[in-house]
Amino acid sequence: MATYIIVAVIAYLIGSISFSVIISKKMAGFDVREKGSGNAGSTNVLRTVGKKAALITLVCDILKGVVSILIAILAGKIIQGLDRALLVQLAGVFVIVGHTFPIFFKFKGGKGVATALGVLLMVNWQIGLICLVFALILIVLTRMVSVGSIAAAVLFPVLVIFINQNYIVAESSNWSYLIFSIVIAILVMFNHRANLKRVFDGTENKIDFKRSK
Repeated sequence: MATYIIVAVIAYLIGSISFSVIISKKMAGFDVREKGSGNAGSTNVLRTVGKKAALITLVCDILKGVVSILIAILAGKIIQGLDRALLVQLAGVFVIVGHTFPIFFKFKGGKGVATALGVLLMVNWQIGLICLVFALILIVLTRMVSVGSIAAAVLFPVLVIFINQNYIVAESSNWSYLIFSIVIAILVMFNHRANLKRVFDGTENKIDFKRSK
């Protein structure tokens, strides 16, 4: 039991490193949460700081998910007799929770999409790539990052139902991954609740990459 808790705590602490805040302060001299949408994520960094800062933030946030899953895998290999799939799933959920409610930044973080992408690509690269391509297509068509993010989150559990291969840990039943995918989908949708309202109201912000610095 202690190992599961330790992995979850480590993943949460990794998620709590808010690169958007660190990078915006370093490159632009302000906290990104005080500008634009107020969200500590790469989209708001893109709007308020520029493309370079947004790209660095995006990569770092994705790596938070990747590193957390790698730590869970390592823990499962070092300590025998543990449910390795559960370790991976706990790490995946808690790194996103940490990104959303970072203990190092007064619990005001981002929406967890990039970190969730890192988790998905590690847990099942096939599902991760499908969700990524699906999200990018919708973002290009609608120019709304939130629409692509929410749709990809909803797609995740659907894909888990039909795809039974390419999981990083395959010793668990597909039901546990389905529950895991539903939890992540709910987290992402919860974090986008204000965006959903704006989408339905027709007032959601749209990305204009040409005007970004």
